Amino acid sequence: MGRSAGFSATWVASWQQRAKFCGAPKAIYVTICLKCHFPGGSVQLLSFIDRRAILRSRRRWLYFGLFWLGAVITGLAAVSYARLIDFGYDIFLRMIAHNWWLPLLVTPAIAAFSVWATRRWFPGSEGSGIPQVIATLHDVRTRGPRLLTLRILIGKIALSFLVILGGFTIGREGPTIHVGAALMFSLRRFYPARLRSIYGVGLERKLALAGAAAGLSAAFNAPLAGVVFAIEELTRSFEARTSGVIITAIIFAGVVSLALQGNYVYFGTIAIGSKLPDLLAVAVILVGVITGVGGGVFCWLLLNTERWMPAWLCTLRKVHPVAFGAVCGLFIAAIGVASGGHLFGSGYAEARGMLEGRLQLGAAYPALKMASMVGSYLPGTPGGLFAPSLAIGAGIGNALHIVFGQMQLPMLIALGMVGYLAAVTQSPITAFVIVIEMIDGHALVISLMATALVSSQVSKLFAPPLYEALAHRYLRH
Repeated sequence: MGRSAGFSATWVASWQQRAKFCGAPKAIYVTICLKCHFPGGSVQLLSFIDRRAILRSRRRWLYFGLFWLGAVITGLAAVSYARLIDFGYDIFLRMIAHNWWLPLLVTPAIAAFSVWATRRWFPGSEGSGIPQVIATLHDVRTRGPRLLTLRILIGKIALSFLVILGGFTIGREGPTIHVGAALMFSLRRFYPARLRSIYGVGLERKLALAGAAAGLSAAFNAPLAGVVFAIEELTRSFEARTSGVIITAIIFAGVVSLALQGNYVYFGTIAIGSKLPDLLAVAVILVGVITGVGGGVFCWLLLNTERWMPAWLCTLRKVHPVAFGAVCGLFIAAIGVASGGHLFGSGYAEARGMLEGRLQLGAAYPALKMASMVGSYLPGTPGGLFAPSLAIGAGIGNALHIVFGQMQLPMLIALGMVGYLAAVTQSPITAFVIVIEMIDGHALVISLMATALVSSQVSKLFAPPLYEALAHRYLRH
C-alpha cells in the first residue's frame, strides 16, 4: 500500500512539475479520476493539455488576421483615393471650361509648390511609388522604414491630388500600389515582438508585397493582375509561401472594392466578336513594334535626361528644382491648351471615348501625350504611369485604323494599349492580364499576348526595365 501510494504521489507530483514548467496556472488542467486497483481506493491524477497547439493557433490567427485587416483598409483606401483624384480632375475641368487660359497660370504655380512640398516634407513620395516598393523588397529592414511610412503615404495622396488639380498627366494606379504597400507595411508594429522575431524579415516583406498587389488589383478591379504584377514586376520570381498571402489580401481588397463600386470594368467592356480579320497577324507585329519603340523611347528619356535636355535645363533641375517644376508646369499647360484640353489629366476619358467611338483624336495625340507625361514625371512630384500609358496606346491604335481600316477600332485600340503598357513596364504578362480583363470574349487573347511580347522585347533595345532602374537609385542612397 505504501509503495503504491508513493508511486501515485510521485506521478502526480511529476505532472504538477510539468504544468508549472509550462506556465501554470495558465496551463489547462484535466482532472482524471481513475479507479485504480491499489489498496485504498481511487487516486486523482492531474494532467494538462500542452499549450503549444493553442498558442500556435492563436499566433496564426493573429498573423493572418492583421493581413486581412490590412487588405480591407487597402481596398477602402484605393476606392477613396480613386474618387479623390476624379474629384480633383473634375474641378480642373470645370475651371478650364470657362477660362481656357487659366492653366497657364495655375499649372506652373501648382507644379512649383508640389516640388517644394515633396522635397521639404515628403521625400520618397515622388513618382509612381513602384520603384520605392521594389527597393524595399530588395532591402526591407533599411528601405522599408524610409520609403513605406505613413508620412509618405499622406504626402502621396495629398500631393497627387494637388497636381491633378493642375492638370498634370498622371495616373492613380501606381500611387495606389505605393499606398497599399505603405499601409500594410505599417501594420508590422501591431505584431507582438515574439511573433516578429519568429517570422523575421519575411513578415515585413510579405506585408509590403501583399499591400502592393492588393493596391493594383483594387485600382483596376483586376484580381489576377495583382497576383501577376507581384510575381512579374515586384519580385521577378514565384514564391510558394508568399502566394497564398498575396491572394488572400487581393480577395479582401477586391471584395471591398466590389462592395463600394460594383463589378465595374476599368475602361468598360471591349466587344471584339468571334471573327478575326485577315491582317491581324500583320497588325500585331506592326502595333508591337510601334508601341515598343514609343515605350522604349519614353523609358530612355526618363533614365537619360542629361543626354537630351539642354545644359541650362539640367542645371536648373539640379540647382533650382522648384523653378524647374514651374517650367515643366508651363510646358504641360501650353501643350494642353493648344490641344483643346485633351492632353490634361490621365487620359482616361480620351481612351474611353476612342474605345466607344465617341472621340476622334489626331495621329499626333500619342506623341504629344507622351511629351506631357515626360513633363509631368521629370519634376519629381507624385503620379503614376499606368493610365497615361494606356491612353497613349489607345491613341496609337486609333491612329493605325487608317492603315487597317477593315479591322474593328476597339480591337486595334486594345492591341495598342497592351503594347504600350508592356513597353513602358517591360512586364508583358501584367499588361496582357490588365487589358484582357476588359475584353468581352477570348478571341483576341493570343494576339494580345503576342503584341505584349513583341513590344516589351523591342523596348528592351532602348532601355532597361524602368521601375527596376529607378529602384536602384533608392538602393544606392
